[in-house]
Amino acid sequence: MLWISIGMAVLLTLPLVLFILLAALYWYLRLAYVPFIERIFQEIPYFNVPRGQPLPGAEHVAVPTSDGLTLAGCYFRRCRPRRGVILFGLEFGSNRWSCLAYCEHLLEAGYDVFTYEPRNQGDSDAEPKLEPLQWVSDRDLRDAQAALAYLKSRPDADPNGIGWFGISKGAGAGIVAAAEDSYVRCAVTDGMYSSCITVVPYMRHWIRIYNKNYTVQELLPTWYYALFAKLGIRRVGRQRGVEFLHVEQALRRFGRPLLMLHGQQDGYIQPEMALKLFEHARPPKDFWMIPGANHNKGLEVAGDEYRRRVRDFFDQHLAGELVQPSQSAA
Repeated sequence: MLWISIGMAVLLTLPLVLFILLAALYWYLRLAYVPFIERIFQEIPYFNVPRGQPLPGAEHVAVPTSDGLTLAGCYFRRCRPRRGVILFGLEFGSNRWSCLAYCEHLLEAGYDVFTYEPRNQGDSDAEPKLEPLQWVSDRDLRDAQAALAYLKSRPDADPNGIGWFGISKGAGAGIVAAAEDSYVRCAVTDGMYSSCITVVPYMRHWIRIYNKNYTVQELLPTWYYALFAKLGIRRVGRQRGVEFLHVEQALRRFGRPLLMLHGQQDGYIQPEMALKLFEHARPPKDFWMIPGANHNKGLEVAGDEYRRRVRDFFDQHLAGELVQPSQSAA
């Protein structure tokens, strides 16, 4: 009976001991490594950002936001029956005219294209004290929602909805906005990423540099690393006065036709990160890994095939009965 009592005591005590050890490990890792996450999360990689030149005949647009700013935008349309309207989400740091390289073939195919510069970018108003990062935040959501509201308010608005075509950060901002707005009927993304899915693999690398206890590193599951990633991201958001949003959660709610494009040689957002993000998307969905392409370089590497896939997607999921746009918005 004594041995049975001792055994029962050990069994009852073991969960408590395990809990204490995990709690101690959690606080140790939090104190030791979350500051590294915060620092690296705020580093802005070097991007070779495309910038276009103004196009004569484009309609210059001022888009009001819900918090009192004005965004600079431009609307392109052809004098032909319209097949649909596409909202283009810019990559971080580019100007609104850079959309032409991606969208000129869509204009030729009969689509109207609208794009806007987010706050603190290009000619749009700057929010005081805001220092944007490459990660999607609540400010990017507000700006995307403002762009959607503008398209709905136009005299020639398409009552059937629009398509979203976004690059890098502009892709994530579009998916976050579209997740709650069915006016976006379908989406094409290129180089899209999510903060947590991107940060966690790098965390494993950082911890290997600063901690040589490889046994502990291998025992810790991915969800455990994700706890610290989300903690660091929230802390950076509080310090900057913004909320960083999780694109994977938006993808789970989107549920409309999606085409994800990603460079096979992407040195920033590695292909396995993109595939992991794609797993969160609900069907119908498709994925094209572009051979030989680095981040946001798919159009340069596979121009004709890139254009064909994007155009075919919008032809299938957006184009409807041909409608002649109203001339009142000219």
